[in-house]
Formats: sequence, C-alpha cells, structure tokens
Amino acid sequence: MSTTGGSAPCEGMYSKLIDDDMANYDEMNPRPDVGHTGHRTSPVRVDPKSSRLGLYRLISICLAALCVILLISIISVSAHYKNKAQASVDEASASSQKLDANMTALMESINKLQQENKQLQKKRDELQKDKDELQKKRDELQKDKDELQKKRDELQKDKEELLAKLSSTKAPVVIKPTQKSTSAPIVCPVDWHLFNSSCYFVSRNTRDWPESKSYCESKGAYLAMIHTAEEQKFVWDLLPRGHWNAFWFGITDEHTEDQWKWVDGSPLVGGFWEEGEPNNHIDEDCGYIVKTRVLERVAIRSWYDAPCSMYWRFICEKEMGLGVSTAIPH
Repeated sequence: MSTTGGSAPCEGMYSKLIDDDMANYDEMNPRPDVGHTGHRTSPVRVDPKSSRLGLYRLISICLAALCVILLISIISVSAHYKNKAQASVDEASASSQKLDANMTALMESINKLQQENKQLQKKRDELQKDKDELQKKRDELQKDKDELQKKRDELQKDKEELLAKLSSTKAPVVIKPTQKSTSAPIVCPVDWHLFNSSCYFVSRNTRDWPESKSYCESKGAYLAMIHTAEEQKFVWDLLPRGHWNAFWFGITDEHTEDQWKWVDGSPLVGGFWEEGEPNNHIDEDCGYIVKTRVLERVAIRSWYDAPCSMYWRFICEKEMGLGVSTAIPH
C-alpha cells in the first residue's frame, strides 16, 4: 500500500470533522453580509494541517509556560530552604561557638579549682605536721609536768615529816622551878596558851586590824609576832579549821608598801606566805593567817595580806618573862 493511498482516508476523515465543526460554528454564529444584500460569502476553509500545527504550538507554549512556572517555583523553594538551612547552620555554628566558649571557661575554672585544691591539700598537710609536732611536744611537757609534780609531792611529804619531827623535838614547855631555882612557874591567864616564855590568846570575836591591835594592848599584850617555824606551828595548831578561818597577827606595811614590819617596828625577815602572797590586790596592808578544811594547806604556807578594815578574829601574844624551865610536852 502506498503512502498516499493510506493517508487519504485519514485526511478525509479529519477534513470532514473540521467541516462539520465549522458548519456548526457558522450556524451558531452567523456572519454578517458583506457587499450586496442577499449575497452571503462562502465559508472560509481552514487547512487541517495548519490547524493541527496551531494546536500543537499552543500545547507546546502551555507546556513551556508550565515548565517555566515549575522551574521558577523550584528555584524559589530551593532559595527559601537554602536561606533557611543557612540560617540554621549559622545558628548551629553560633551555638557551637558559645558551647566551646563555655567549655573553655569551665575547663579553666576546673583547672583553677584543682590548683587551689592542691594548695589547700599542701597547707592541710603542713598544718597536720605542725599539729603532730605540737601534740608530741605537749605530751613531752605533760610527762615532764607529771614528773615534777611527783617530785614536788615527795618533797612536800619530806618537808612535812621534817616539820613533824621538829615540832616533836621542840614542843611547848611549861616553866617549872628546879630544886636550885627560886623562880615561880609561868602561868598563863585563862584561855591563853603558853609557848616558851609567851602566852597566846585566840579571840572568838572579830575586829578590824587596828581594833585587834588595841584590844591586845589593853590586855598588856600585842598582836602576835611570829619569828620561827616552831612558833608558827604552835600558833597554827591553836587555830580551828573551817571554810575560811582567818586570824589577824602583828604585821603590816601600811607605812611603806612592800616593807613589812612587826607591831614593834622591827622589819620582817622571811615569813610563811602562801604562794603568790603578799600581792596587795586591793590596798592590802595587814597580814593574817588562814586555816581551812583543806588538809593540803600547811602552817608554813598560810600567810595572806588583806585590807586592814576587814573583820577577822585575831591572835594576841604576851611575854611572861624568863626563868629556868624544863620542857614538858603537852
């Protein structure tokens, strides 16, 4: 079959379709007369090939326009998401830089804290070492103190034993005449106690120091003047124990501070002061003896100073003269 013969029926069919369409179009849209009245122009025949080409061209233009629109849309969307993605990247980069800065600062803080911790650890070790050394020294000092305390107690015990032996060998005496002596024995008044050639009186009432001195003088005596350890021990044994039993005796520094003198004006030599006495704590110018219930308080360490205006009991001494005597222990 030839090409011409095969295409003729198709061309005839397309021509018929186009003619029918054109006829329908003419019927629906009659054209106005041109020229003389009563004459119609013959319909214009359109070439089917030209019609198809126009349709294809129109379709191609539409497709091209659609492609352009799609391309523009794709470009716009791509640009939008690209900008958005870039913003996200920039934000992520800024966050990363901030995190890096924070991490750097944190690491610096950690390093600084570690250095400070090392320094504190070193100081703590040094302080611990000093503490251990001080502890060791304290233990050594405590040991030395205990040894000294022990020695002091031993010496105190030896001293008390010596005083006891001394008092037993030199006991108070009563003067009695011998066969060759015409002297009368010394007899002390009632409530007075004999030691050597003197009588001693311990008051029951309290007075200040000047009044005590005046009272003793009114009895032909004076506030006791104690010169020896034996006399101190004798007077001490006369005194009762109590909470704070205090007794004036005849010593004062009221004329010149720290220059203690007896009531007869003679200066004090030695004495039996308690440790730390006399201290003139509150204008303390007169001396007194204290005997308490504390057994550790002893005769040879019992003198104190006090204001002369305080009221204490007191001790008077009266010399009875000399004579030939025989010691008779009480």
